[in-house]
Amino acid sequence: MFKLKENGTNVSTEIIAGLTTFFAMAYIIAVNPTILSQTGMQWGAVFLATIISAVIGTLVMGLVANVPYAQAPGMGLNAFFVYTVCFGFGFTWQQALSMVFICGLFNILITVTKIRKYIIKAIPRSLQHAISGGIGIFIAYIGLVDGGIVKLGAVPSLAYLNTKPIFVFLIGLVLVVILLILKVKGAILISIAVATLISIPLGVSPVKDPINFLDACKALPSTFGVIFTSAGLGSLFADSSKIIIVLTTIFAFSLSDTFDTIGTFIGTGRRSGIFSEEDEKTMEKSSGFKSKMDKALFADATATSIGAILGTSNTTTYVESAAGIAAGGRTGLTSVVVAICFALSAFFASFVSAIPMAATAPVLVIVGVMMMSSFKEIEWDDLAEAIPAFFAGVFMALCYSISYGIGAGFIFYCIVKVCKKEAKEITPILWVCTIAFILNFIAQAYFAV
Repeated sequence: MFKLKENGTNVSTEIIAGLTTFFAMAYIIAVNPTILSQTGMQWGAVFLATIISAVIGTLVMGLVANVPYAQAPGMGLNAFFVYTVCFGFGFTWQQALSMVFICGLFNILITVTKIRKYIIKAIPRSLQHAISGGIGIFIAYIGLVDGGIVKLGAVPSLAYLNTKPIFVFLIGLVLVVILLILKVKGAILISIAVATLISIPLGVSPVKDPINFLDACKALPSTFGVIFTSAGLGSLFADSSKIIIVLTTIFAFSLSDTFDTIGTFIGTGRRSGIFSEEDEKTMEKSSGFKSKMDKALFADATATSIGAILGTSNTTTYVESAAGIAAGGRTGLTSVVVAICFALSAFFASFVSAIPMAATAPVLVIVGVMMMSSFKEIEWDDLAEAIPAFFAGVFMALCYSISYGIGAGFIFYCIVKVCKKEAKEITPILWVCTIAFILNFIAQAYFAV
């Protein structure tokens, strides 16, 4: 079913890859409800909605597209949901969920009409390599921040190496480096397990069950399907003075979700061979969803609307999937393993919560190192190629956003081509995407004021 031999993998490798991806992103199970509950949503409801949306989205990705990507409510998008849409613009969480639902429908529309596919085809090769390497910087930076060794602030700085989480992080980092250099099978998963075990007696990983499963089930109806009530879609467009803000917010949700996913697929799928040149040719010629990329994009698009119905912010393809891919995951069996782990975590929340970020952060750093090799394909001596590549790659980490990095790369690519009188090389799709990013940045600046 998963064509393991054809993809150069086997069952044990896929299982290890699935476990690796799950442990790298398991933090979302507790973090997402903690963030969204600030709006008044019940913690238990969001806890279960997070797990169910991750299970459904990841299963669709694995069984339909047969690719090793996992989906769950995205970090960054959930913060935008709470702090900008609800606290900043004054929308209720029911209305915010309704916007996420519409965003999902819009993403399905642009996927079915092949617009997302055409966007991928329109991205120049140099920028594709920059996106891949940039995601490497981005995911490594996430690892350094999650591990506590880099402090976020006006000026990021090295933390004092005097806390227990940092010791766990450093032990895990050294261990995964040693195991990888010695080519030990399952190196990434072993390092996570060992670091987690070390963290427990140190008190870095408190083992406690945040909520009873039955209590979570009782809370779920408070968010499930609420978008179809008068408090959701029924009130979203009731205030005519807020229609522009509503449409702009939906656009911002969609833009970020779309390009985060495209960036992840390009950054990890091309280099690992998951999306091969043959698959790209199939995608270009086919009229239906016959290629892996077509199916993967559709799986990602449907997940957002499903998550909104359940009661959570945008469900998206996780960049942490790169950890499982680095561990050898190449097919949908990896995703199925991740989905099973998420399903089981609903009953074993105490064990999942025992995995601290300090134990998974070293893996993200190493995966970032692996992905940065894509930068070697860029002609850095040619400023016309280097400038857009720099902004596409480096802005991802500096802005803490894949989509912002891609937007910056697009803008400077157009500037360079116009200056060289090569504007004809810019495809209409790229022009539209670039203008969309510019409008998004302007809208953010306007509403921030």
